Amino acid sequence: MDELKGLLGGAGRQLFDAAGQAITSAATEYIGNVINEMFVKKESDTKRFLPSIKNMKVLGDSRGGHRSSSDVQDFYQIRQQCLDNGTLFEDPEFPATSASLLYSKRPDRHYEWLRPHEICDSPEFFVEGFSRFDVQQGELGDCWLLAACANLTQDQRMFLRVVPEDNSFEDGYAGVCHFRFWQYGKWVDVVIDDRLPTYRGQLIYMRSSENNEFWSALLEKAYAKLHGSYESLRGGTTCEAMEDFTGGVAEMYDLKDQTPPNLYEIIEKGFKRNSMFGCSIEADPNVLEAETPEGLIRGHAYSITKLQLVDIETPGRSGKIPLIRLRNPWGNEAEWNGPWSDKSPEWRFIPDDQKQELGLNFDHDGEFWMSYRDFTRYFDRMEICNLSPDSLSDDRGKIRWEMSMFEGEWAIGSTAGGCRNYLDTFWHNPQYVIRLEDPDEDDAEGNCTVIIALLQKNRRSRRNMGVECLTIGFAVYRVTERDLAQKPLKMNFFKYNASAARSPSFINLREVSCRFKLPPGTYVIVPSTFEPNEEGEFIIRVFSEAANSMMENDENVGVGDIDDRIAPDVPGYVQPSPQRQAMERLFLDVAGEDGEVDWVELKRILDHSFRDDLPKTSSLNGLNRQAYASQQNAESGPAGGGPGGIEDLLGMLMNLCCKNILGAGDGDGGGGGGRGPHPSGPAPLDSQIITNQALHDNISSEGFSKDVCRAMVAMLDVDHTGKLGFEEFQQLLTDIAKWKAVFKLYDTEGSGRLSPFQLREALNSAGYHLNNRILNALVHRYGSRSGTIPFDDFIMCAVKIKTMIEIFRERDTEGSNQATFSMDEWVEKTLYS
Repeated sequence: MDELKGLLGGAGRQLFDAAGQAITSAATEYIGNVINEMFVKKESDTKRFLPSIKNMKVLGDSRGGHRSSSDVQDFYQIRQQCLDNGTLFEDPEFPATSASLLYSKRPDRHYEWLRPHEICDSPEFFVEGFSRFDVQQGELGDCWLLAACANLTQDQRMFLRVVPEDNSFEDGYAGVCHFRFWQYGKWVDVVIDDRLPTYRGQLIYMRSSENNEFWSALLEKAYAKLHGSYESLRGGTTCEAMEDFTGGVAEMYDLKDQTPPNLYEIIEKGFKRNSMFGCSIEADPNVLEAETPEGLIRGHAYSITKLQLVDIETPGRSGKIPLIRLRNPWGNEAEWNGPWSDKSPEWRFIPDDQKQELGLNFDHDGEFWMSYRDFTRYFDRMEICNLSPDSLSDDRGKIRWEMSMFEGEWAIGSTAGGCRNYLDTFWHNPQYVIRLEDPDEDDAEGNCTVIIALLQKNRRSRRNMGVECLTIGFAVYRVTERDLAQKPLKMNFFKYNASAARSPSFINLREVSCRFKLPPGTYVIVPSTFEPNEEGEFIIRVFSEAANSMMENDENVGVGDIDDRIAPDVPGYVQPSPQRQAMERLFLDVAGEDGEVDWVELKRILDHSFRDDLPKTSSLNGLNRQAYASQQNAESGPAGGGPGGIEDLLGMLMNLCCKNILGAGDGDGGGGGGRGPHPSGPAPLDSQIITNQALHDNISSEGFSKDVCRAMVAMLDVDHTGKLGFEEFQQLLTDIAKWKAVFKLYDTEGSGRLSPFQLREALNSAGYHLNNRILNALVHRYGSRSGTIPFDDFIMCAVKIKTMIEIFRERDTEGSNQATFSMDEWVEKTLYS
């Protein structure tokens, strides 16, 4: 004992000593505090400011989702309140403090937050409109954002959706402004105050070329708020910001090793669809933003603003040459100095009317032209943001993409199956069916152009909590209607069928996308993380030139036949078993004169009868996701696992505590709560029967949990008395026998636990068909800390499912898959069940 106490250290010794006492409520509170001190960092050590997107107004959502209307920041209400009070708005969700600037360190100097009228005289939101020259980079490494801003100014309609015109420093000025961004399928309105970080009176981050123009600086602040801080904007891809400005879907192209032969056609079609473009050169690992001999900046984001076939006449020949226009967001003389640069001799071969049509100027504004051939030679990567259909107005004559979109989740132990390398779990990932019926109009081979994009949600905004992007990708399989009779596709399909297409690689970016040419047909897309049991949310979108239809390949919720393999073990198919007859006799002994049992008495009967089926120690509900993922992904170690470390140690301590509460002396269960079999053999049946009052006063923490026993009573207790009669108990035994047989079918090692990945198939064998969303909820709710599902928790799952389905079917008298409940009926039924 002393050695064990020594291993625990000071706080652990205190816990160990406390475990030797009878646990009163005060002792319980004490142990909880000690555990918190041992394992939980103080809030002041870890808390970082992170504004909640839930407090941002979702455009088009009049209900505000799950949020209280008082919690949502509404620009117009805030402005009116400030005007009525004669005050200027100060945003409590993005305060003027260092926490809004940096999360990883303290600022190296004192920054002062000033409003525009404190920075200059006569500030204006826009000075003579807006243009790509209004965007100049400051100290923050967010050139990717600036390149996207420059692109945004090219389209007035899209720009004014992001930067509303009702922002002003004149009429109705109240120190508040708002901007709109696309976030994972929704447009959100981000409200900020107009205080900006400055040093010695000068803006330190994004600014305009006009000293009294502030739309770009305030746009950057709103985007920083959306992601938690200015520092969260360091490092990114232009397409990420372009997506947030447009709701479009992005593509990336490697121009060095994998330049597609039809790249010029892709860019040309993109401009016809009003797509936005960015490009960059691989960074020099030794020099930040190193300049090449040609005047280009490495590791720096440029925006592509135009593609043009230009007439050219040289002394030797005439014809057309493809030129491309780019812009450096620095907005200065750092420009390309090769052919077709400012004032290069090649321009003399271009007719004057063409120069005028191109809007040619040779200012030191960061904008320049170069030939398409030199562009593919000197740049390493290009990004395209293809606009969604709602980004284009009806009268612009632009060609539209067709789009489908679904939201999904990778849940540990349920739908986080990992990539195809992990065949046993790969099929557990969410699956989506896409139908491509019509080929592209101009495709000679009759194929369909399709862009598939997988976007993981809420990763950048959680950087300050140590969250990074998962390594993600997807695979595409061609399927027949016969294949789709199985929902979802099972392991054998993926074992014997190769993918028709897939993402080029698994990579830890916010979004992975790829363009494919596929024959018309039906396909299943399987998005996944690289490793199993990595948790996250995602959006998957499909863009195609012709119409497409998309649906989730998932089960319909309902009840079916039980598995043929367990039917013989279920009462009604064979004669009652001796165990069942013994349980019925025990029921009659425990029930007493009224012939009914409550949940405490039921627990006593079940604990005694199923003592060999339950884990020897009580389970702790709530899946420890990180511990489970580490355990499941471990590449080495004994199959049965090793010592459980601190978790097992705490389990031992808590068992000691329980013995002190429950146990009296000899541990044979008599008078001490009947805690399972005696070390020398099963306890006599008579010794299990004690008074009702003693049962309520002294309940064992082992065996079936209180929750599952209560739920079993509620499942069959139609009149809500809190008790079961003999006939209801017989029905419960039939259900338990079925669920026990299912459990044993999948618990092949006899451990008394199931892997969460087995839950879908186990419930299917019991006759319950559930979709991914419900399975995820069950695993979150009933998985144990070890990442497994104990027998009693599996029973709890089955009880809950059966109860809720029967409540619904009782009201769905016409079989329409719809039911109506009043508020009091719904509250009563859900609370009691």
